[in-house]
Amino acid sequence: MTPRWGDQGWRRRLAAWLRRLAGRREREIPERLPNLPARLRRGELAASYLVAERDRDHRRAAAAAVTAAERAITERSWWAADAWAHRALWHFERSDMTLQATRAARRIGDLRAMAGDPLSARRYYSEAISEARDIGAEREEGLAALGLGRAELELGNVGTSRRLAQIAIDLLERCRAPAGEVEAARLLRGEEKEVG
Repeated sequence: MTPRWGDQGWRRRLAAWLRRLAGRREREIPERLPNLPARLRRGELAASYLVAERDRDHRRAAAAAVTAAERAITERSWWAADAWAHRALWHFERSDMTLQATRAARRIGDLRAMAGDPLSARRYYSEAISEARDIGAEREEGLAALGLGRAELELGNVGTSRRLAQIAIDLLERCRAPAGEVEAARLLRGEEKEVG
């Protein structure tokens, strides 16, 4: 594979090499995905995904899977959204699209949290934070920290939630993220008031 302009795959490969050198195992990417569940094989989005998957065009397959996941999220069809989002993540990883894979992991965290499962959302937010830090994607790291902070709040961990919100504020301000994202982190952090 010849490197393309702007290809960030070399950073991921270097980080993986350093982790192996330090004795840490990198998460294995399976060689192939299981067949798309029959329930998801219908419709225009599924058709474009299946053609891209058959052609081993990971970029097109990932884009189709992201679109299908987002549509399923708007329909509040959590199982379908989760299945499509995991497929998008896999295809992004296979094509060394690290930023998009990081974003996909964060979105899986978002949808798990929206579906009422903040405990499993933590895993995906943590993965997104780690990957975003490795590639220097401060906005993605900030958004993942914000999501993780919300999940921690749902789990009753107020102090951890507030600390993550402050981390999100710092990251989002530093990369000049949209004001709405910074404000969401400020709302999560809240204000301390003196008692008595």
